[in-house]
Amino acid sequence: MKNKYRILIVEDDEVIARSVQKLMEDWGWEACCVEDFTRVLDIFASYNPHLVILDNTLPSCNGFYWCMEIRKISRVPVVFLSSASDNMNIVIAMNMGGDDFIAKPFDRSVLAAKIQAILRRTYDFAANAELVAHRGAVLNTADATLTYQGQRIDLTKNDYKILKMLLENKGKTVSREALMTRLWETDSFVDENTLTVNITRLRKKLEKAGLSDFIVTKKGMGYLVSDED
Repeated sequence: MKNKYRILIVEDDEVIARSVQKLMEDWGWEACCVEDFTRVLDIFASYNPHLVILDNTLPSCNGFYWCMEIRKISRVPVVFLSSASDNMNIVIAMNMGGDDFIAKPFDRSVLAAKIQAILRRTYDFAANAELVAHRGAVLNTADATLTYQGQRIDLTKNDYKILKMLLENKGKTVSREALMTRLWETDSFVDENTLTVNITRLRKKLEKAGLSDFIVTKKGMGYLVSDED
């Protein structure tokens, strides 16, 4: 049985998009077609695909732009699928972070074979990266980085552990004891003030980046990530 890879298709020609989606599903993969081309990065972060098939000519911003935006938060493979297949466009696509370029019109079997090869090359020997998105912030668990509005926020090891646990429990309050256990692998012999100091430092980093009130204190209970902008 094939791995259930997720493929994000960013193609404004609906006939081509649905054709590629069916081809991907025929190969045993999941596939999602972007419909709102002003929210490509948000959809990318939410869907957390293993590979992106990206047309260059799109409404609003072109594929080069969206490839650059994706590269700010992820190393996921990006395959350009475009009728603008002259050498200059191919060179620009590769320089923007693309992994391959397939010209339209394309052979369905060649497209599927190339996608399969890239997936195998990328994931057979590498851990599956996971993106956790909330309020526009994206935590990449592959390299322990946080990105918000194109800026990367430097995280310490404890910052990352705190954020990851809170984001894994979105909508729920995480107790101080649970956080202390995650951070120091014990809930004993650790001054509770140490956790408070870590939370305070992390909040200041987030606020400086524009993420105000991202972490909410539930008095006597613990912490949770806020849904309010």
